[in-house]
Order: sequence, then C-alpha cells, then structure tokens
Amino acid sequence: MKTEKTLGVIGGLGPIATAHFLELVINMTDAKSDQEHLDMIIYNTPSIPDRTNYILDNAQPNPLPQMLSVGQALAKQGVSQIAIPCMTAHYFFPQLEMGISAPIINSVAETVRHLRENGIEKVGLMATDGTIRSGIFHRELEKQGLCPIVPDEKSQADVMHLIFRNVKSGTPAEMDRFFSAADALRHQGAQAIILGCTELSLIKRDYRIGAGFLDAMEVLAQRSVLTCEKPLKDAYRCLITKN
Repeated sequence: MKTEKTLGVIGGLGPIATAHFLELVINMTDAKSDQEHLDMIIYNTPSIPDRTNYILDNAQPNPLPQMLSVGQALAKQGVSQIAIPCMTAHYFFPQLEMGISAPIINSVAETVRHLRENGIEKVGLMATDGTIRSGIFHRELEKQGLCPIVPDEKSQADVMHLIFRNVKSGTPAEMDRFFSAADALRHQGAQAIILGCTELSLIKRDYRIGAGFLDAMEVLAQRSVLTCEKPLKDAYRCLITKN
C-alpha cells in the first residue's frame, strides 16, 4: 500500500510559472536521491481562460469550470494536496475548495502567515489587476492583523506591463519599471513586498531584486514540500529576501 504523499498541480496558469514551481519544489526538498523527492501529478492546462480578464469583466470566459475539472481529476487520482501556482486563481479558492475533495493549499493565507511570523506589519503588494481588484490579499492581511499597501495607478501599470508585456510575452523584464513600483511601495511604508503573481517569481529568479521581497510562489512550494511530509532544506525556512 502506497504511503508516500502525492502533490497535485493545477498548472499552466501560465506554463512557464508552472515549470518554475516544479523546479522550486525539487530544489527545496532535502533529498539525496531521485526516490526521496515528492511524487507529483501535474496538469499543464494553459487553455484555462485568463483569470484577470474574468475578474475585471464577468462577461469574459470563466476559468472556474476548467479549474474544477482538473482539480476533480487530480482528486480521483488520489493526490494528498493540490497546489495552484497562480495567485490570481486564488480568487476562486472558496468554490474550488467546495468543489474538489482533495485539500488545496491556500497560498495567499500561507504567504501572509509567513510575513506575520517574521515580524512584518506593513506589506506592499505587486500583483495583477485581478488580484488587486479582488482584494484576496487585502482581506487576508487584515484578517491576520497586517496592513496592506497597494501601488498607485502608474506603479500598477508598470507591474501589469512586467507581467503581461514582458514575462508572459517572453521578453526581458524592464527592471526600471520593477524598481520604480517597489520604491513607491517602500515610500508608502512597506516593510516587505509580496510578489503576488507567479510571473513576478520569474523576475526574482532571473534578476537581483534586493532585500525585503517575499515570493508567494516560493511559499506555495515550501508548503507543498512540508504538507506532503518531505524534509525541507534549512535555507528555505525563511523566504523573505535578505539581499
């Protein structure tokens, strides 16, 4: 009888972010051989409609039915936990949790908890318009006693440009836009900044961004390792960047 836990992944939102998530899980696991790594079943489904488009305009195609279908398929395959490497998709978390029998890791709640446990009180957020508009991080930050800080209109436009015109389009990140948005959040009092979109995780992977950032997808990878009862490397206990 199988005793090892299996992680299910509702992926493809977007595809390269899912590939990076897989790499993060592997790198974070304190394994000495192939056999000590975590079993995963990954559905890479980029055909799922855009989450931000639907959140901003409910007349657009709804991604929920396809996400539910993938999650239900994973549950039937016996996964122990489900991870969704897309922060905007967490807008649908209550419906997904209700409609899928396997437990789903709440990356938003886990990210905020990580900040709180590391003494952060004022938190900046870099994310899609859909995530900002939905308030999923705002509500969780306030629920756990932290103060959310969001970009001004120009800075938010820069963040969206980075996500959709740079990373999703496969072009180099315009880092002047990144640092301009981050500096604006710091000027508003942010002690740390959540990278609340998986495309921003790729910017962190490829560029030096400095101290005081927390990548929500790294939190999701960390929790995936721990909830599936694999050993975590000590270097990944605290995920807030130091330099």
